[in-house]
Amino acid sequence: MNLFKRLTIICPILLCVYLTGCSSTPVSMVTPDVIYGHKDGMALTYDVFTPPNPNRAGVIYMVSGGWFSVWKKPEERLSYFRPLLDAGFTVFAVHHGSAPRFKVPDAVSDVRAAVRHIQAKSGRYKVDTSRLGVWGGSAGGHLSLMLGLNPEGQPDTNGYGPRKIKPHYDIKPNDDAHLAAVVAYYPPVDIRNRVGPNKRYPALDFPSIVAKQISPILHPSENDPPTLLIHGTADSVVPLKDSELLKAELLKVGVTHELLIITGGDHGFTNLAHRKVATDAMVNWFKRFLL
Repeated sequence: MNLFKRLTIICPILLCVYLTGCSSTPVSMVTPDVIYGHKDGMALTYDVFTPPNPNRAGVIYMVSGGWFSVWKKPEERLSYFRPLLDAGFTVFAVHHGSAPRFKVPDAVSDVRAAVRHIQAKSGRYKVDTSRLGVWGGSAGGHLSLMLGLNPEGQPDTNGYGPRKIKPHYDIKPNDDAHLAAVVAYYPPVDIRNRVGPNKRYPALDFPSIVAKQISPILHPSENDPPTLLIHGTADSVVPLKDSELLKAELLKVGVTHELLIITGGDHGFTNLAHRKVATDAMVNWFKRFLL
């Protein structure tokens, strides 16, 4: 069998895929679809992006917008993660049980389990468990804050909705697992005033009694990791006030934190200049506290 035929057979089935295809000079490597649990007959997964020169620190990214966790080919996320990969960070892109089928408390439990799975398998990924951070935007920012500010506990997710099969996680989601740094873009910090039927965000339709457990504004404590909030003044989806309120609570308990306000920044930082400011700040925050 000639070399071309061998490559034709081998390349599509590799679990670790070079993001430049079958190039002899790979930029980064990805391990797709690592299973950290199951629920309702479906697998819960994350993708691992390994840079060519890893620094043994990792950033766990919350794949979540409106608590929809949309799957993409890992290669399609490469440009988004490139600044972290270029800095040597291993990136873990975590998918949770997605809206509309699953609600916000389900997502919180899922990502807690994912973090513990990553920590348990840290030797495989050659990352130091004491040098793991978390990052996300909007709903992903909310989940990042929950992981950073309230890493213990498990909300009661079994008292509502049509789901009857409890999730099975490879690692229990309620064991202690602190992270070393948090970055949250335009996060909703108080779910209590958002819970209820919602056509745009169906993940918010759950009993209000659960909302206190999953509202980051209620959970800051002095031992929380350094937290960077990044928010735009023109955000019409999650107002800047959310980050300002959380900043005040972090200040009260003495948590190392910063709030970067981007003048004119909208939800999603659709302006490329605004996005670059946010990206640079995010990467520098992780360099500062994970290296």
